[in-house]
Amino acid sequence: MKKIMSSVFFLVLVLFGIIFAVLNSDMVALNYYFDTQQVPLSLIMLLSMIIGTVIGVLVSMAQLLKARRDVSKLKKQVQLAEKEVSNLRTIPIKDSH
Repeated sequence: MKKIMSSVFFLVLVLFGIIFAVLNSDMVALNYYFDTQQVPLSLIMLLSMIIGTVIGVLVSMAQLLKARRDVSKLKKQVQLAEKEVSNLRTIPIKDSH
């Protein structure tokens, strides 16, 4: 059932993409530093979305790696604290009476 729902969702998404491309098929001038080209508006919008997604994933990965490094550091601190507690529990208590 889950596979069928994901397939239907994917097909609807592709259908919306095709309709979007057809509705935005006007040619626009793409000016970049050295040249100008006529390209469909839908292609420019698609490339912009892809570039934005890639940049977002890269920024998220950098933050994820930082968080993993912090977690690793904190786990080492917890291990040291647990080792210290276990060492303190094994030391006999000397009574002064």
